[in-house]
Amino acid sequence: MDIILLERVEKLGTIGDVVTVKDGYARNFLLPQKKALRANNANKAVFEANRERLEKENAERRTVAEAAGSKVEGAEVVLIRAASNAGQLYGSVNVRDMVAGLVEQGHEVDKKQVIMGAPIKVIGMHDVTVALHPEVHVIVKANVARSDDEAELQSQGVDVLAQLFEEEQKEIEEQAGANRIDPNLEPGEIPAELLEDGGMTAAPEGDEAPAEEAASEDEAEG
Repeated sequence: MDIILLERVEKLGTIGDVVTVKDGYARNFLLPQKKALRANNANKAVFEANRERLEKENAERRTVAEAAGSKVEGAEVVLIRAASNAGQLYGSVNVRDMVAGLVEQGHEVDKKQVIMGAPIKVIGMHDVTVALHPEVHVIVKANVARSDDEAELQSQGVDVLAQLFEEEQKEIEEQAGANRIDPNLEPGEIPAELLEDGGMTAAPEGDEAPAEEAASEDEAEG
């Protein structure tokens, strides 16, 4: 379907552009959201007659959005959530959570303006886009942590998730080291520490001869 854009649409064009899109995209999103008109002769004439007014209104909205964007850009929303030792959340952080956090800080943002792509499911610092206007996008931070102290570390630039991984790897290596067998042992040879722990000691090389002599003496006496 050919349409006339009434505002900038990412990857399509800007106000006044005539572009071709899939019918479903036009009917289900662009037309109902009043982001475009069908590109027929009647609508083209109406658009051209109102182009100057539409472009002026768009510029005014962009100016307001830029002012709001300068205030919200870089905002950090701290979200304390339960998570596993590996940092996986027992649940997720979604658009509604971000909107609530930004509104609590005094920013006028609604859920249609917050773009996340997918819910957040691990702790850490995450970039979230806020589209205040088709031409004004800013980035805010979602600081997802298991505690206030952890959130503070992440705010200072510490990668808590990487630390958790390193600690886990260190623990695994230490356990492996405690159970490691001496690679220099011959096949079937028992490690010395096992002999000591079990109360087993190797017999001195000279002990066997006296035992044989004692047996011979007993036979002679008999």
